Amino acid sequence: MSMLTPPGMGGQYRITGDKYPRMRRPRRRGRLVFAVVASVAAIGLIGWGTLQLIDVFTGRGKTSATGAKAVCAKGASASSTAAARALPQPGRITVNVFNATPRGGLAKTTADELKKRGFQIGTVGNATKEYDKKVKGVGILLGPKASADTSLPVLGTQLANAERRTDARTNAAVDLILGDGFSSLTSKADADKALAELTNPDASPSPGTKAGKGC
Repeated sequence: MSMLTPPGMGGQYRITGDKYPRMRRPRRRGRLVFAVVASVAAIGLIGWGTLQLIDVFTGRGKTSATGAKAVCAKGASASSTAAARALPQPGRITVNVFNATPRGGLAKTTADELKKRGFQIGTVGNATKEYDKKVKGVGILLGPKASADTSLPVLGTQLANAERRTDARTNAAVDLILGDGFSSLTSKADADKALAELTNPDASPSPGTKAGKGC
């Protein structure tokens, strides 16, 4: 038996010769890599879980959905505001009708028609020197600055293509000054349609457009 053979071992475990096997530590590189990857994944999961909890308690998790709804709601609100802007009814508008043409009786017949359509009628007569025989178009709608987005657009539905102007008057009445190009008011049917579109624009989506598209 060789002196290299441990006591009690023989047979197939017998060591012969004058050399002994080297005992190496098992390689742990694979385990080390696995441990690093597992640690990184665990840290990532912990971080993600923490963010989710923060979102739940702060409500930021709903930002994308609620944000999109807010944008759509804002757009809808803007449209509703435009549609529901405070435009006066014809019965709350006093119209002075003046004839700036050489044709007699034009102011009265026009005033009578406006009265039938619900407008209040003020002064009826010939135009002042400033406008008499000087209005080449169908007419001029003239009122205070506050009427630019209120009374004048409403009155404008009754006479298409009329020019709109404002002045420094302090009362709320508006003037309709009939020009050389005037023949008659817009037909009642067309005027009513224009007034409906003015007071309630985009009430229904155009064909091929779905409500809420993109929201």
